Amino acid sequence: MSRVFLTMAMSLDGFITGPDDDADNPAGVSGMRLMDWLSTGDPGVSGEGDDATADDGGGGGERWRPADPVSRIVFDEMLATGAVITGRRTGDFAGYWGGDHHDGVEVFVPTHRAPSDNPYERVHFVTEGIAECVRRAKAAAGGRDVMMHGAYTAQEALKEGVLDGIELQLRPFLLGQGRRLFDRLPAEHVDLELVRTLEATDTLHLRYDVRRAS
Repeated sequence: MSRVFLTMAMSLDGFITGPDDDADNPAGVSGMRLMDWLSTGDPGVSGEGDDATADDGGGGGERWRPADPVSRIVFDEMLATGAVITGRRTGDFAGYWGGDHHDGVEVFVPTHRAPSDNPYERVHFVTEGIAECVRRAKAAAGGRDVMMHGAYTAQEALKEGVLDGIELQLRPFLLGQGRRLFDRLPAEHVDLELVRTLEATDTLHLRYDVRRAS
């Protein structure tokens, strides 16, 4: 059965960007340190030496594959997903990965209003709510898992009960300021179960299942 999981790099004090994040600096001040568990993205500079290519997807392509063998496990699982859900802000900042997040999978964006112009045939704006967005992404994934980006989108998915898992790349530093992952959740308990811990160089990969209320 297709599983929807959020993946996010986070500092030890809970920040997913540094302060002053915007379209010109999506990770905020010092926030790019969060992504140091990945390769640099430069052609020929990946965990597989010369295997990186310049045309393998704007976001999750092989050229971003980490050098650390443990981090590669997590990265390869991300690339095995059959669809992507991204928040509008995250997608806008990333330029929708040039229309190809990885391997030509469909990308779904929950939004209140679709843009008048969408140049990307694989990017779909969904105005009927997060539950419908998840339904469409699962259908497109063809039985594979669905990867989610975006803090606000993840919070909405949690509220609606359509997020199955949370995968964190916990980084060993304190940002002190920035955007937190779970700032806007209501004052209600969301129970998680830690189901996997992988220790890589300077990164702790944590997998949680979301426990449904009985």
